[in-house]
Amino acid sequence: MAKPHVLIIPYPAQGHVIPTLELAQRLAKQGIKVTFINTEVNNKLVTSNWLDKDSFGDLILMVSIPDGLEPWKDRSDLCKLTLSILQTMPNKLEELVEKINKEDNNKVTCVIADDCMGWAIRVAKKMGIRRAAFWPASVATLASILSFQKLIDDGIINNKGLPLKGETIQLSETMPPIKSENLGWVCFKDVATVEATFKLVQEAEEAFKMTEWFICNSTTELKAAAFSMYPKVLPIGPLLPSNRLADQAGHFWQEDSTFLTWLDQQQPCSVIYIAFGSFTIFNQTQFEELALGLEHTNRPFLWLVRAGMTKETTTNYPDGYMERVGSRGRIVSWAPQQKVLAHPSVACFTSHCGWNSTLEGVTNGMPFLCWPYFSNQFHNATYVCDIWRTGLGFEKDETGIITRREIKCKVDQLLSDATYKANALDVKEKVTISVSN
Repeated sequence: MAKPHVLIIPYPAQGHVIPTLELAQRLAKQGIKVTFINTEVNNKLVTSNWLDKDSFGDLILMVSIPDGLEPWKDRSDLCKLTLSILQTMPNKLEELVEKINKEDNNKVTCVIADDCMGWAIRVAKKMGIRRAAFWPASVATLASILSFQKLIDDGIINNKGLPLKGETIQLSETMPPIKSENLGWVCFKDVATVEATFKLVQEAEEAFKMTEWFICNSTTELKAAAFSMYPKVLPIGPLLPSNRLADQAGHFWQEDSTFLTWLDQQQPCSVIYIAFGSFTIFNQTQFEELALGLEHTNRPFLWLVRAGMTKETTTNYPDGYMERVGSRGRIVSWAPQQKVLAHPSVACFTSHCGWNSTLEGVTNGMPFLCWPYFSNQFHNATYVCDIWRTGLGFEKDETGIITRREIKCKVDQLLSDATYKANALDVKEKVTISVSN
């Protein structure tokens, strides 16, 4: 008898690929055959950095289809990427499914698509294949996406997704408010990108109606009010490899583990861990203020500074910085984040509050210093600071900069008040119980 064969396709961004590939591995452990589809560029990145990709034998097949852009094109231009995806990938996906069904005895029995790739759900429906949507981010963000028509009807946004007036939105009485300019598709600086991203929002809402199952990388213990708005959405998270004692896959950059010996040498709960994900970009002034703020804390720190993190072509530290910091600070390009957050020497997590990072911090009982950059990160930071009370946010000065003094002040405040750590451990316990159940 042929095995079930699930085709899985994530949105082509680091924060989407990682949890979607974790979902694929969970299915493979159940004996289900999985064809995992990346774009051509991302497939090369993921497979070259996934050291254990052969552990599932023939149960996970990594394949790719083009996103419509030439390999050398800038995929950080989300407007061009989105429009190219919508024009190119639906036909390519249909061709791939037809090829698999013609050549493979295990025909595709189900398509699981990232809800930001709602067009894939439409392709599956057209081909008569069972379908499910997967939301890898916060369910509160999903609630705002699925409420876009109400936001239009209420005069909050226009039919292209742009805010008509700056105001605070509360999707339900039990959910925290969100500013209209921080809606997931609104936060981009140019109108064209907002409008292009809003097309994905509309696709996502349409996919929601066409799916037999809708699963989400979260748990009701973290976002009960948002789940109550959409009972069709099933929580299956947190999807973290630490829950199955495995390493994380799906990274676009090679991890650097050489600093783990340095972590072993630090005192318990002493190290500030700083990581801003794969999208955050700083100008040189803000980058230097962050560097100096970390220096002025007089605490050991581990800081992830990936290539392209500043707007300048090269990353420049303040004069004499490395000499002054010495062995107290370690700066690396990319790290196995779950291992870092689980390490007993780490005291707190300075984060952009992407959902993957938020889940990883939560499941390790980590207090947060929240520095959101765009999209759902602002809403996630609100949950950390105002709902779970496991962290603090930073305040910008009159020029829009988070100063070195503000950084030192918030670090001292967070680590001198045991309440934040106690709350973090309480949330960790609730989430751990939900996973074990």
